[in-house]
Amino acid sequence: MTTYEQGARTLEPPWPFTGREGELELVGRPSPAGRQGVVVTGPAGVGKTRLIAEAVRGTDCTRVTGTPETSALPFAAFAHLLPDRVSLPGAVRRLTGVRLLVVDDAHLLDEASAALVHQLAVHGGTRLLVAAADRTPVRGAVSRLWTGELLTHVVLEPLPYDETAQLLTGSGLEPLTVRRLHRVCGGDLRLLRELLGALRESGPLTPVPDTGELAWRGPLPLTATVRERIRPLLERRGPGERDTLERLAFAEPLPSHLDEGLDLTILEHLETDGLIQVDERGAVRLAHPLYGPALRASAGRLRARRLARTAGRGGPALKAEQQRLEERIEQLDVREVPAPVGEWPASGDRPVPAGYAAARARYSRLRGELREAAAWAREGLRGAPGDASCRTELARAAAESGEAAVVRGDGGLAHYGAVRRGEPERAAGRPAGVLGRHADALARGDGPGLDRAAAALAERGLLLFAAEAYAQAVRAHRDPRAARMSRTRAVALARRCQGARTPALSGLFLGELTARQRQIVTLAATGLSNRQIAERLTLSVRTVGNHLYSAYTRLGASDRTDLPWLLEQPHAQPA
Repeated sequence: MTTYEQGARTLEPPWPFTGREGELELVGRPSPAGRQGVVVTGPAGVGKTRLIAEAVRGTDCTRVTGTPETSALPFAAFAHLLPDRVSLPGAVRRLTGVRLLVVDDAHLLDEASAALVHQLAVHGGTRLLVAAADRTPVRGAVSRLWTGELLTHVVLEPLPYDETAQLLTGSGLEPLTVRRLHRVCGGDLRLLRELLGALRESGPLTPVPDTGELAWRGPLPLTATVRERIRPLLERRGPGERDTLERLAFAEPLPSHLDEGLDLTILEHLETDGLIQVDERGAVRLAHPLYGPALRASAGRLRARRLARTAGRGGPALKAEQQRLEERIEQLDVREVPAPVGEWPASGDRPVPAGYAAARARYSRLRGELREAAAWAREGLRGAPGDASCRTELARAAAESGEAAVVRGDGGLAHYGAVRRGEPERAAGRPAGVLGRHADALARGDGPGLDRAAAALAERGLLLFAAEAYAQAVRAHRDPRAARMSRTRAVALARRCQGARTPALSGLFLGELTARQRQIVTLAATGLSNRQIAERLTLSVRTVGNHLYSAYTRLGASDRTDLPWLLEQPHAQPA
């Protein structure tokens, strides 16, 4: 077993602050009357400290931090601000001149410091920005900051996948590795940073052929934080409980029937302790996505071989998972669902069965996750290079990304292709259901109808189709305000579709630019250099470069090679 310690070598420069725009606005703006500031709560590692740091960047403030080592010492957190042997009223008076006080890890404050923060919130003229972890014991004086409504309460949820993927843009990681990191970390940025450092240090990142990307193959690094998180699974567990947890780690989900060899009394104890979950079908799985990989990594080679052999390497569970995915594809309901079984072989050295890989690729593609769709297709081809279904899915993902010609005949979606191209009259047959409503609204040039169809498509997880419908609504609306709203929605969905470049989306992003940016971008797309553009528009070369940089950011373009497609005009649409 290999363990990893976080140190200077694993740390990189701070990641850019991403997402959290709404929370940042709440923390940074002046507090309403009657409130002395903001308290931010959330699980450990989700970025509470970073959020507050961004909110006070460039501002003069005083900082204190709670620590577990000093939780029994009076006023320990304020030791650098207060004299020895100070009373609570005296401490309040001493701090009345502090205009902005940042309190980090408030759940670890000693009792006197917690009381001081509470009194400042009640009586002082100090604005408070407080960060506290939830799901941990908190002193009453601290919890009353939000339960007593003294401070505005902001609950910080774990960072969602889309924002995690944005954070890792430029890391060179292939999509399945990004997804795997997000899943095991559960939005914990501290753990994500630690794992990425351990992966780069220990070397399990391997090149993916023909992509220039790196894939994480092999077990989970047992970093200090990982070992801390799985401590409840290992400590004070009898042989039966430990064995059950490890069996689940190698074969979850398992049915809870007695003929599967699971002791129901043990399962009840583990469920009460919050270590396992039982779904409505009676299937048992570990309570957190980190637990399985961590237990598998810590089992040791001989025990891991025995447990993997006993579990049958998940064959039946893999087939059941594939069937569920195919059923949902047939129903055109591709909302995100947990599908962990197929990710085991993809994260190791064993190839993913081609049939399963093709199903995952198609599911991802219909969700607009084009890079993930291509990655799943490549996983299937890794073990079966000639598999036709995986090759087809790889080609379709490339076509949706504008990298190849369109592949015709996408099963039950074949007639829908003409609708997506903006040519419903060319469809050999009218699609049914929500696809049919999209086709009808497009044929009538019905902007509100296209908006309704787009919302229905998005609700089913068909994000790329929804983005296209909203983009078509932009051109169908007669009301400029409605057109702007449709454009905003189209752009937001298209940005989640991992580089999708389809006829309906072409030209869409220009609406995100200022008039000057559109002018410069249009000239750049024709091949003019920055200096030539500057001379034509009587601007400085630096000004042209700044406008282009801002435009790239808004368009989601990497450089000017992306501009011709982004400026391409859409196909003509029926009136």
